[in-house]
Amino acid sequence: MTLWRGAGARASGLRLRLVLAFALLGVTTTAVVASGSYVQARTVILQQAQDAAVASLTDRIAKVYPITSLPSNPQELDVLAQRLTDRNETTLIHYRGVWSQGIQAPDPVTPELREAVADGRIAWQRVVRDGVPVLLIGTQLRIERADGSSVPSGLEVYSTRSLASEQQSIDRLATFAWLTGGLSLILAVLLALLAARGVLRPVRELGQAARRLGEGDLSTRLTVRGVDELADVARTFNDTAGRLERQVGELRRMEADARRFVADVSHELRTPLAAMTAVTDVLDEEADRLPGDAGWAARLVSQETHNLTQLVNDLIEVSRFDSGTARLALDDVDVAAAITATLRVRGWAERVRTELAPGVVARLDPRRLDVIVANLVGNALRHGAEPVSVRLDADADWLTIEVSDHGPGLDPQVLPHVFDRFYKADTARTRSEGSGLGLAIAWENARLHRRDRQTGSLVAGNGQHGGAVFTLRLPRLASETAADGDVR
Repeated sequence: MTLWRGAGARASGLRLRLVLAFALLGVTTTAVVASGSYVQARTVILQQAQDAAVASLTDRIAKVYPITSLPSNPQELDVLAQRLTDRNETTLIHYRGVWSQGIQAPDPVTPELREAVADGRIAWQRVVRDGVPVLLIGTQLRIERADGSSVPSGLEVYSTRSLASEQQSIDRLATFAWLTGGLSLILAVLLALLAARGVLRPVRELGQAARRLGEGDLSTRLTVRGVDELADVARTFNDTAGRLERQVGELRRMEADARRFVADVSHELRTPLAAMTAVTDVLDEEADRLPGDAGWAARLVSQETHNLTQLVNDLIEVSRFDSGTARLALDDVDVAAAITATLRVRGWAERVRTELAPGVVARLDPRRLDVIVANLVGNALRHGAEPVSVRLDADADWLTIEVSDHGPGLDPQVLPHVFDRFYKADTARTRSEGSGLGLAIAWENARLHRRDRQTGSLVAGNGQHGGAVFTLRLPRLASETAADGDVR
């Protein structure tokens, strides 16, 4: 489940990336086009205004040209300035340190412009005055000599024209560019959402189908739409799911046959084993009186018959777990007394230390509790080192039984496989005293006890001072329903 939550998050991330990519593309394209158009239109507007102002000033100067005499007083300078003034412009004249209209230091006229005009050139400059853009144009009038030649007169003419209307046109262009960018962004986001929907829907369906397939619904298939790459992915998924369904079906059939075979063989072996057990009981009684190897052989047959009987009983028990037919026979149990009885019946009372909290009563299956404790203690005695300890603790809802020994403990590589069936930590050991199913059966019996949605547990580990530690946790009030199957 975690995996596919991650897949859903990645799908959301892909949608976000698509939206951002489309939005970035739309905004970038709009910004480039709008900026280029804006700059070009702004240049054209200002150039047209500038050319018109220069042409207007040139026309006015042509009306008073050629100048045959220079102004001799400020009044004549003002008259000349009035003749050169247009209704949309303001004209100032400078001659020998004197400005027309009695101006001392005109603000718009910059030193750079005056320097260019003094060199005899027609110059212009755009400046901002009181927040309003202004176009300044300057030139120097020439005076005509008697021989028909002309020389600079020293009369500097400056024309100022407001560019407020042009600036309003430019501002409108900027506003239009911003609006165009905003609309393009909205359009890009809408297109991105449509594209994301078309792309991510198959991805989402694939994720959901894979989740259902992982949960065991092997009949899951995708609807193939179109002929693009996503359709190829859907077809590949369907083919893979079909092959997986067939293979899993075959494996399940083989597993069911194997389980049925084990169960049938185990049940069939019980009858001859019962007869063999009866015979070995007689041999046990006569073994001490039999001569030499005959006595040894009788005891060996008796022991192996006992081991075979235990193996068959364990296989039958495992087959019940696998088939889901194992059920609890619940009863109110004094847990401390039950553990003591388990140790006493098997002759372990003197070899095992106990620390059992008194008065712990739980509703459990006493036979299965006996099997669990016997397997844990027997395993500790066979593979650990004495002393072996059994400790019982309990709270209001759960009880805990801890079985520990003082042996070398469990290798870290062994821990994940402790409860596997027939697992042997020492691969060189071809056989052992037990069936190899004891801990697996104990684990299954622990899980059969459940309360609400929680099951009992059996955990293996190592103590702080060495030795293996097995911790059994069971509910004090178990449910009648058996626990659902699980995979270790």
